Amino acid sequence: MEAKTAQEYGRIAAEAAKMMKWTDGSIELAACGSSGRSMPTFGAWEDTVLEHTFEHVEFISLHTYLNNYADDTPAFLAGPDLMDTFIEEVVAIADAVGARRRSAKRIMLSFDEWNVWYRTRRNRGERVKPGWPVAPDILEEVYTLQDALTFGCACISLLNHADRVKAACLAQLVNVIAPIMTETGGPAWRQTIFWPFSQWSNFGRGRVLRASVDSPTYQANYYDPRGAQDLWFPVTAPYLKLGAVQREDGKALTLFAVNRSLDEAMPIEIVAERFGRLRLREARQLHHPDLNAVNTRDDPDQVKPVPLGGVQFKAEGRIQATLTPASWTMLLFEAAT
Repeated sequence: MEAKTAQEYGRIAAEAAKMMKWTDGSIELAACGSSGRSMPTFGAWEDTVLEHTFEHVEFISLHTYLNNYADDTPAFLAGPDLMDTFIEEVVAIADAVGARRRSAKRIMLSFDEWNVWYRTRRNRGERVKPGWPVAPDILEEVYTLQDALTFGCACISLLNHADRVKAACLAQLVNVIAPIMTETGGPAWRQTIFWPFSQWSNFGRGRVLRASVDSPTYQANYYDPRGAQDLWFPVTAPYLKLGAVQREDGKALTLFAVNRSLDEAMPIEIVAERFGRLRLREARQLHHPDLNAVNTRDDPDQVKPVPLGGVQFKAEGRIQATLTPASWTMLLFEAAT
């Protein structure tokens, strides 16, 4: 089929969507958007494609892979805030197409691919093995504690846009840039990124709340090369990255938090005055003194969540805690009986 311009792809996608829905009217479809905010066609592509497909699709797709090519940890940890910007820009474009139609329809977002990926990404030797071997060990990214923190920030970014991001697919799950590693005939172990993903999946269910965060900020310059081109994106990031979810029955509140300061503990005060009396069910923290610590076959639990102490209830609806520098934290509260 070869390459297509936005006009060519949009027209073909619209005709394909019509035929697919004539066959099965219950399906939902996603039009292909940009596989990165740094693409030169970003923005114009989405606008043109949705002009053709708006009436026939439910989703527009987007991708993001976060990197630390620059070996700049503060900028790496700030990278997920550019995911927030990416999502909000795609939403704005989709809504502008709807506004031109005077349409109440809202196109949702499918975050088809997202993860931390950079060590094996630009090395062809890690991506292609000669002779087409069966199940070769390729793209086996070994994740550090700082990768897990950035990954956790990405989880929070997706959670905080749950009103429009209705699908988000982690790429991948086992061995290939994955939270779980295995060996043929051998054991399996959890990589560092497994832990925020597991807690987010198990406890980030229910009604996402719009938390108002008052936090100091820092300036970073995120490096995201595309091909031979060096691209830099300035970003102002709050040291505290936070997401909040109320359980479906309204009787539990989960907070996910990342302290992006590398050297200062962060005292926080949580104001949840309309939740009634709460009690702490669980407080878990992911941290390691070495930001480059990893989990391996022989040491699978070097980086894992541990209990966080010192969570205090000062008054009804006001809770205090201290987040360790460079840490991911999950706080789970339940209604007190």
